[in-house]
Amino acid sequence: MTEDGRTEYGDENQHAHEDRQGSGIQPPREPAPQPRSEPARRTLAVPDLSLVVLIGATGSGKSTFAARHFRPTEVLSSDFCRGLVSDDENDQSASGDAFEVLHFVAGKRLAAGRLTVVDATNVQSEARAQLVRLAREHDVLPVAIVLDVPEQVCAARNASRADRAGLPRRVIQRHQRELRRSLRHLEREGFRKVHVLRGQEEVESAEVVTERRFNDLRHLTGPFDIIGDIHGCRSELETLLGRLGYELARDALGRAVDAVHPEGRTAVFVGDLVDRGPDSPGVLRLVMGMVGAGHALCVPGNHENKLGRYLKGRKVQHTHGLAETIEQLDKEDAGFRAEVGEFIHGLVSHYVLDGGGLVVCHAGLPEKYHGRTSGRVRSFALYGDTTGETDEFGLPVRYPWAQDYRGRAAVVYGHTPTPRAGWLNNTLCLDTGCVFGGAMTALRWPEREMVDVPAERVWYEPTKPLATEAPGGADGRPLDLNDVAGRRIVETRYMGRLAVKEENAAAALEVMSRFAIDPRLLPYLPPTMAPCATSGEEGYLEHPAEAFAGYRADGVREVVCEEKHMGSRAVVLVCRDEAVAEELPHGSEGRGGGAPVGLPKGASGALYTRTGRPFFDDPETTERILRRVRDCAEEAGLWAELETDWLLLDAELMPWSLKATGLLRKQYAAVGAASGAVFPDVLGALEAAAARGVEVSPLLTRQRDRAADAAAFTEAYRRYCWRVGTDPGDGADASGASGASGASGAPGVSSASDAEAGADAPNASPTTGGSDRSAGLGELDGVRLAPFQILAGQGRSLAGLAHTDQLVLIDRLIAAEAAVAARDGARAGGYADRPGLLATTRRIIVDTEDEASVAAGVVWWLDLTADGGEGMVVKPVQALIRQGDGRLVQPGVKCRGREYLRIIYGPEYTRPENLRRLRVRHLGHKRSLALREYALGLEALDRLADGEPLWRVHEAVFAVLALESEPVDPRL
Repeated sequence: MTEDGRTEYGDENQHAHEDRQGSGIQPPREPAPQPRSEPARRTLAVPDLSLVVLIGATGSGKSTFAARHFRPTEVLSSDFCRGLVSDDENDQSASGDAFEVLHFVAGKRLAAGRLTVVDATNVQSEARAQLVRLAREHDVLPVAIVLDVPEQVCAARNASRADRAGLPRRVIQRHQRELRRSLRHLEREGFRKVHVLRGQEEVESAEVVTERRFNDLRHLTGPFDIIGDIHGCRSELETLLGRLGYELARDALGRAVDAVHPEGRTAVFVGDLVDRGPDSPGVLRLVMGMVGAGHALCVPGNHENKLGRYLKGRKVQHTHGLAETIEQLDKEDAGFRAEVGEFIHGLVSHYVLDGGGLVVCHAGLPEKYHGRTSGRVRSFALYGDTTGETDEFGLPVRYPWAQDYRGRAAVVYGHTPTPRAGWLNNTLCLDTGCVFGGAMTALRWPEREMVDVPAERVWYEPTKPLATEAPGGADGRPLDLNDVAGRRIVETRYMGRLAVKEENAAAALEVMSRFAIDPRLLPYLPPTMAPCATSGEEGYLEHPAEAFAGYRADGVREVVCEEKHMGSRAVVLVCRDEAVAEELPHGSEGRGGGAPVGLPKGASGALYTRTGRPFFDDPETTERILRRVRDCAEEAGLWAELETDWLLLDAELMPWSLKATGLLRKQYAAVGAASGAVFPDVLGALEAAAARGVEVSPLLTRQRDRAADAAAFTEAYRRYCWRVGTDPGDGADASGASGASGASGAPGVSSASDAEAGADAPNASPTTGGSDRSAGLGELDGVRLAPFQILAGQGRSLAGLAHTDQLVLIDRLIAAEAAVAARDGARAGGYADRPGLLATTRRIIVDTEDEASVAAGVVWWLDLTADGGEGMVVKPVQALIRQGDGRLVQPGVKCRGREYLRIIYGPEYTRPENLRRLRVRHLGHKRSLALREYALGLEALDRLADGEPLWRVHEAVFAVLALESEPVDPRL
């Protein structure tokens, strides 16, 4: 039955009795034997989400029936639970504990939306009452299946069982008496369906058929056009349907009676079709025609509920616009009014659509009620929930359920007028007060685009101003600690369920709360990257041959080798202009789906590190970089081509010293300074001793090698350090030698955490905060930004775009800088000849199955690293590659140069004895970490593109940061 008492599931299908009439032919002298009549088959309809209670005396065959018609995991047996708690299924003294276990497990199954069957005698009303109460608690239908089997059959079955052979006959007789007393009261007890099987033949011939709930339309995937409250505004509805592309059909009197979309889209109405407006019958005629023709779905609103009760002759108050609707319907014939009553009576409280990803109802619905059936669910879907208070206008104060919503499904509803439709926590209120002079709004699904038409006039004066926002307004809500605290399980599209440990979440919370930028500006964090397999090549710890061989083993034929810039990983969020940034709504549910949000006034984006910290404390410095990127995107035509007003880029910001001055001075430069101070005196003393004839040759050779290694170490890191800006600086470079070339103090540079400066930095901790400079960068001279991937745009994740296509777009962005710089230089009276901000990423394509191509890739890497380059990143040309078993392939592996690795492993790492030791590298954890962070990053981008709420996007981003605190060799 539905929540208002009507039958929501079909009646039992009764097969007709076989025709037993004779054939009309005279029988022979001895009559032919008559065929035995087969028992009529009974079809027992059971809702696919319900609590099925088997009722019957001991020995009636309940367990056999359950095993035949239900899956083993669906059946909960009292005997089995009795055995769990006492090791004896027949120990009646353990029944109390056994049923406590049974009810607990049944509750867990019902909460998870699982059909549950209780196999117990259940002949006593008190036992059944507990089960009916359990079903109501979980808003599912209780169903009774009674096995009424003769006493002698039950006795014979018990006698054949060794554990029940001694069961007294009086027990069966008592069960039979209690069963007889119960049969006519089962529906009154609360069972919505009662199936009584009398005798063995009916039990044997019965067939259980599960029925889909009326509200379960998950198989319908759309596309849909969901239309908000109409309230009798027929003209605006026709206009809106036209805007959405529907073609109206009219009857002989010119009245709209249907609307068809040429592309097969389906309209979905959220209720409140009637009252207050000028033509409620016209709205009903059109919507009823669309629903009847299969072109639309409709859920009831509270106004339809009230009208339906009036049409049934119930006593209702003619308020809130009902009087106008009654007056309009009185002008229609009785047949039409009867059709309206039948239509309203057949409406279902809510629909679950599109694989469970969309729920449509009138007043909203928490996740625990999705797909459920009860009076409580229907009441919430029609009226929402109230606090019990009234406001200054005498209207009930509604509980803001949408603020606490965390469900996966998008809930689209109406009921409470709001000036502007806006997403909040994956919920959307479409009632924009058309009848009050606002607008009529529709949501295109799955596009998440909103279309509206203004009201033709104010048809009904609102009780309170329309400016009062409904729950689910546009401003969103702050993130909640419960979104990220404790042990978390994050569902991802590419790696399933990923766990975040409690201690890792705590470490991430420390960084996020103290050092990171506003989470609303943090839609993505890049993953860590695993190195290639350890090389056995003499003198090398990493070599491209292993990278190519690894991808070849994974079935990847084409890879792209990209130059690895020695800088700091940077994510760039840039908007087309400041006006776009200011218009972006709060909450990540923005226009067009998935817009980043919350940009402060005057800002056009964000520039942050791979742990979410701002690169510069001075907003103007950030804006200068963003301004150049934005202008280049405009010059390259990327805004129009990608149909977006914002871009999210993955890049490298150089020099390394821009962010890591403190780290360079304290860790790397200290080694260089110490060697520069010590080795000259040591070598001088040894050389003097050798000149006097003292045998120190082995020691002298060893110390000369050590001095050479130290010099190579200093030269290695100094390649990635240079002076930026136009300020003269303090003259002390990172090597510790005043006035020497290298990493200057970079005056004016505000660095992020030194410990974060390069994931390759030894002993770096991603959770250590602090910065060593806090002024603004005066000019961009010397600063280089090397973008290598466009991650996302408005309503679209671009992470699945092939890397070759990505680099083509990036090349266009970089090439456009010349024209932009020329214009800027002309306006500034010069400067056009300065080096550009954007740096090119060199690359080469390698066929892993072609020896010549592999050899060319190796040579390219050797040349790159011989010139001081850090190395390269090897990536499959196609993104999102999976292995044959479905597992993700590493999105990229780094292959670092021989000299660069001195910075990571120490000056003397290339010595044979050290290499032998260092080749014992445990890469499994690092590779696992890289894949998990990659999957979480993809999930964040997909949620952003889908327009999911901020907490959903932030959940995946936060998980990436949390995984960064997992213990792993920082040199990998």
